[in-house]
Amino acid sequence: MSTSTDRNVLITGGAGFIGLHLANRLAASGYSVCIADNFSRGMHDKHLQRFLDHSESSCTAIDLLDETKVLDLGDHFHFIFHLAAIVGVMNVSSQPYSVLTQNVELLRNVVRLSAQQKNLHRLLFASTSEVYAGTLKHFDLPIPTPEQVPIGLTSLSEPRTTYMLSKLFGEAMCLQSGLPVTIFRPHNIYGPRMGMAHVIPEQLNKIYRTKSGQQISVASVDHTRAFCYVTDAVTMLEEMMKAEACAGKTLNLGCEHPEISIQDLVGICLEVTEADRRIVPLPPTTGSPVRRAPDMTLTHSCLRARPKVGLHEGIRHTWDWYLAHDFGGLEEHTDT
Repeated sequence: MSTSTDRNVLITGGAGFIGLHLANRLAASGYSVCIADNFSRGMHDKHLQRFLDHSESSCTAIDLLDETKVLDLGDHFHFIFHLAAIVGVMNVSSQPYSVLTQNVELLRNVVRLSAQQKNLHRLLFASTSEVYAGTLKHFDLPIPTPEQVPIGLTSLSEPRTTYMLSKLFGEAMCLQSGLPVTIFRPHNIYGPRMGMAHVIPEQLNKIYRTKSGQQISVASVDHTRAFCYVTDAVTMLEEMMKAEACAGKTLNLGCEHPEISIQDLVGICLEVTEADRRIVPLPPTTGSPVRRAPDMTLTHSCLRARPKVGLHEGIRHTWDWYLAHDFGGLEEHTDT
């Protein structure tokens, strides 16, 4: 069991979207937080610098594929979050082999690092909601989806399958490692500083860059999702980290309700921004699941935390943040 002195946390990929929000949350809670990132996607911006203003916060630029450098991070961590991965539709489409092999190699090095810790309480591995895609495509997938459903695979020849496979293999690695682990599967986490390759900032950006009465194109309008604001997600992650009930578990991370169509989601974006735009439906995005929503029963049985930020409020916070930062040039960071 952890004590008040067991406060050292490592977050790989911590310069990214969820990673930096989590780092700030844990630093505010009194943890000593080290971010390890290669900055291929994460940004060393003013928001990361603000995190580093905490006296016990640090950041190291590191190639996590280099085992020697990873092991040199030390043996003093009590909690390790492994968020670093090659993600994103563009990467999966252009370099599927690297996605498959390097994500496994990244985790292998982090597992070895975890094994050398003197007093590790938990390794927390970020998997993906993509693991349910094959079951949805070929079988009768219940939605909202519980973690215990049998996992089916999409075609191994499809590039998008490589990302899902790398995460499934990673889950197996964690569970067979002999380490104290928790696996979490994020479902459509959104909010400030997440980049543009996600439906909410993408549509907000279209609204920002068009004039009243103009049209905005929207793909997959009939597909449905359940969205979770990032502060709710990292609150659950902090509790997941500390709760003994989460040890050895694989847990969904997100909001179960509301499950909303993409067309209705864009409608909320238009309401929040008070914009007059005409939605022009486009065909579904290739490989995009028709429905996605997590069954949060198991997660809520382990945690006290519950989502607090409603969709309108969360989109308002996201809009305000992007307005303040000119919708400018951020890299993609999330699953969709």
